[in-house]
Amino acid sequence: MSEADLCARRDILKDPRLVFALYGLPTLALFAAGDAQIDNLWRGAVWAAACLVMGGACIANALNCGRVHCYLTGPFAVAMAATAALYGAGLLPLGRDGWNLLGLVLMVGMAALIFGPELLFGKYRASRSARA
Repeated sequence: MSEADLCARRDILKDPRLVFALYGLPTLALFAAGDAQIDNLWRGAVWAAACLVMGGACIANALNCGRVHCYLTGPFAVAMAATAALYGAGLLPLGRDGWNLLGLVLMVGMAALIFGPELLFGKYRASRSARA
């Protein structure tokens, strides 16, 4: 079995159920909380939790299978979780449209970090697959 095959077998992104649970549901929570008439503290908590789930899944996937974009999207999502929590708690002044700004940064940042690195470096780090 080739190194790429070993990586692909361990990639959680190959399982649609896991993708939905770890990325789809948190994304739905982000949209729901963004549109809901709730206090900023609660919105920040929902956004932080959703970003932490996605970021944690990416970090675990990077360590497990060496998926290139996960090395970047994981820490980015965790940083966005902290940013959302701070803004929701009123400790980070992002202005009246802060949630829109956070949503835009999250959406554009994730898209760039998902597609860019894999176009440049491939789907998996070869050195990760050597560890079975």
